Amino acid sequence: MARKNDPVLVIGLGRFGIALARELVRNGTEVLAVDASESQVQKMAGMLSNIVVADATDLGALEELGAADFHTAVVATGNLEASTLATSNLSQLGIERIWSKALSKQHALILERVGAHRVVQPEHDMGQRIAHLVSGEVLDYMRVAENWVIAKTRPPQFIVGVALGQTHLRAEHKITVIAVKPEGNPMFTHADSQTHLAYGDEILVMGTTRDVTRFASLA
Repeated sequence: MARKNDPVLVIGLGRFGIALARELVRNGTEVLAVDASESQVQKMAGMLSNIVVADATDLGALEELGAADFHTAVVATGNLEASTLATSNLSQLGIERIWSKALSKQHALILERVGAHRVVQPEHDMGQRIAHLVSGEVLDYMRVAENWVIAKTRPPQFIVGVALGQTHLRAEHKITVIAVKPEGNPMFTHADSQTHLAYGDEILVMGTTRDVTRFASLA
C-alpha cells in the first residue's frame, strides 16, 4: 500500500503538472517529473531537480524510467490521446494509484476504463467553485465528492445565539455545521451541539450542493 510522502511520478508539465509537482516538492514529497518536450524539460530544470524527457505513451520508455517502482502517478498532460495512452501504460505496469487529468466528462469515462483510479477536471472544478463565489452564495466552497460539498458562510439569523444541538439543522436543512471561526479569531474550531454562534462568525457547513447552497442563501 502506498504511504504518505512516497515518491510520485508526474507526467506532463503544463501549468497543472508544474503547479502539482512544485507543491508536492514543497511539501517534502520526492517527485520524478516527465514530459515529452525537451524544451519544456529544459525550461523547468531549475525548478525541479528530478526531471526527464520521456514519452509516456511508450510503455518501454516508462519501463526504462522505473515507473513500475512508483506507488503513485499523476497524468497531468493536456492532450487527450497522450493522457489516455499514458494512463493505460501505467495501469499495465501495476501502479497502485493513478490520478489522471480529464479534459471532459467523456474523457474522464475513458480514463477510468483504461485504468485511472481517480480522475480530476481542474478547469471544470474551479469553474464550479468560482461560480459559487461570484454569485455571493458562500465565502468559500470545496467539492469533496460527487454532489457533496463543504462551504464557508455566515450563520443565518435564526440560529444566532442558539445552541447548535437545538437548531435541528440536519433534520430541517440537511446540513451539518462542522466548524466555526468567531469574528476576530484567525482559527476555526470544531463545532458541537453546545456551540453558540454569533453575528460575524464564519462557519463551515457540509451537505449536498443543493442543500448547502439553499442554506447559505438564508444568511
